[in-house]
Amino acid sequence: MQAILILIDLTLAVLTLIAAPVAGIRRTRLWLISLAALAAGRLAVACLMLTGGLLLADSRLAVQVPLALLPALWAVWRPGRTAAHLSAAGAMLSVWWLLAPFAPQDTVLVLAGSVLALAGIGGLSVAVGRWRESRSRLSRLPWLTTAFLLVPAVTLVVAGQANASATDHDHGGAGQLSVDQLVGPRNQVPDVRTTLVAARSQVRLASGRTVEALTFNGSSPGPEIRVKKGRLIEVTLVNTDVAEGVTVHWHGVDVPNAEDGVPGVTQDAVPPGGRHVYRFTATRAGTFWYHTHRDGLLNVKKGLYGALIVEDTAPFTGTERTVFTHAWPGSGGDVTAFDRDDRPAPAQLPAGRNVLLRMINSSEEPQTLQVRGTPFQVAAIDGNTVEGATPLQPGTELLLAAGGRYDLSFTMPAGPATVALAGSPDVALTFSPDGAAGPAPAADGGQFDPLTYGSGTPPAAAPYQRTFDLRLDDGFGFSQGRLSYVSSLINGRLYPAVPSLEVERGDRVRVRLASRSLINHPFHLHGHRVRVLSRNGVPATGSPWWTDTLNVGSGELYEIEFIADNPGIWMDHCHNFQHGANGMIMHLAYRSVSTPYSSDHAPE
Repeated sequence: MQAILILIDLTLAVLTLIAAPVAGIRRTRLWLISLAALAAGRLAVACLMLTGGLLLADSRLAVQVPLALLPALWAVWRPGRTAAHLSAAGAMLSVWWLLAPFAPQDTVLVLAGSVLALAGIGGLSVAVGRWRESRSRLSRLPWLTTAFLLVPAVTLVVAGQANASATDHDHGGAGQLSVDQLVGPRNQVPDVRTTLVAARSQVRLASGRTVEALTFNGSSPGPEIRVKKGRLIEVTLVNTDVAEGVTVHWHGVDVPNAEDGVPGVTQDAVPPGGRHVYRFTATRAGTFWYHTHRDGLLNVKKGLYGALIVEDTAPFTGTERTVFTHAWPGSGGDVTAFDRDDRPAPAQLPAGRNVLLRMINSSEEPQTLQVRGTPFQVAAIDGNTVEGATPLQPGTELLLAAGGRYDLSFTMPAGPATVALAGSPDVALTFSPDGAAGPAPAADGGQFDPLTYGSGTPPAAAPYQRTFDLRLDDGFGFSQGRLSYVSSLINGRLYPAVPSLEVERGDRVRVRLASRSLINHPFHLHGHRVRVLSRNGVPATGSPWWTDTLNVGSGELYEIEFIADNPGIWMDHCHNFQHGANGMIMHLAYRSVSTPYSSDHAPE
């Protein structure tokens, strides 16, 4: 419902943008009533948005609606030249602050500045009217239009200066502890030692298409790395010829900060001919993955990624399969595949066998999965075991966030069992006893909801030392010195102008995350897992929902919590790499930590 309300509000704003200039020029009661009706409609929509949470509607109710509604009501009550001009200007300002979101702490300043601007336009309207009565040539100039345009011009100049002044982004200040001291064990013999060699290459998809790619050890996905829980792993990264540099980020693994693989924050990118050694202990069993964090927008898509599986002490008895949902770059658009299979793929599996599918979404967008032909369970989310998992009906749809993972388990039936992308008939993996069956028939099993799935006892409640509110918006913003309209703003700012979330070690932290955007934002916090408390005010009632990549859909407000128990400077960003490149990046910074590294662009 909230997503529909956001779309309705945007539609009303566009209509306001059309009606306001006409009302200001014609100044008839009908047009003024139209402006008042549009503003009243936006008020009603904003009030309905409140049912999903205050963060979805606060700037609309505090600034946008009053600027449009109050002058419009006055103009309807006392129509006239100046009243019409004020009504038109107020309506236009209302839309401007929808298109150019501002930081919450700037609300009073924005409202006060807007009121002053309206007062100036009102005074100018009176003056121009008198000039025209005196037939002055000056009165023919577009004074009111120029005055109004000063508001967005000043806003953009201020925003540009704020972004420019943040080019040397404060990654935590002058702390007593440097990031490069927060390393994994250095004096122990690793239990698993491997090398990842990044190089330019080509990847051939199952359909025969060839992709100009980047690979680890000559393949993509890269080699699957397996390690037992509690064991020490050492990975040597070698860059053969990737000109822009390479790092390795261990997605979902709470590694020491120096091992996190974020250029400009925890290390420098490894140049061609260079190498870098990562060491960390795998403390939690589950499905994880690794990928470059240098120019991830292109280089993850081209193939610099692979699976990291941390095995529990009691191994799984049955058949395991790790499957990436990936969008390969193609000449006519992205080509979606399971690993490199961009056409239906068969696999042989005897009936009665226990099956565990580790599904990983390495694409930029959320993907909807379906398991057909058999009931199944969601055994884990982002490497976190689901307590009290119950069977789901065949055909149940599962929205998998970009960067997220689901472990799906079932018992192999006598007929075919298929995991597929909903709406993509060419992307399907079918198991059958003879390995020759076609995909299982489609079925409608409803929607999977982690908020209510499973059962279990949540951790005991405790007071929070920090609470942060994050609003995700579409609008105009500056990032890396460029002005653009993006779906990537955090509290009205883009990286590097987004302030860090500052914490102390041991803090219990609550974050309210609201999307007022029209599209999905898969938020990923490095170095920590978070627990979902509620969505749009509805408490989580199933198994404690632990995650590291939370898909925040349009109109959704999540309340999450975590313990600040891993010192460092950590990226907190949208895992849609396009949004990250646009500037949807911030940092979780422990106050005692600083970094010697610096970056001149968004470290995506």
